[in-house]
Amino acid sequence: MTSTTIQVPRETRDHLAELAKERGLSIGQLVEALAAEQPTAAQRAERLAADRETVRSVIGVPITDEEFDDAPDILANIHRIAADKARQTHA
Repeated sequence: MTSTTIQVPRETRDHLAELAKERGLSIGQLVEALAAEQPTAAQRAERLAADRETVRSVIGVPITDEEFDDAPDILANIHRIAADKARQTHA
């Protein structure tokens, strides 16, 4: 694999070097890992499409993309419920 140079402020380089050292990596390996954790818009769209196809296959119902988009945000609702319960417990 060919490599390239990325110019960053010295403070940023030093910060990356410290993070890499803590993880037993080179700066290049750290940057590669950090980049891999941040999918592009196209990658996110591809994952969303694949996830929706999996749901359709598992439940056996042809849900449209519009129906998925109009559905409630279940994860957000779970977070809200958990936060409400945590507040009630500590009140």
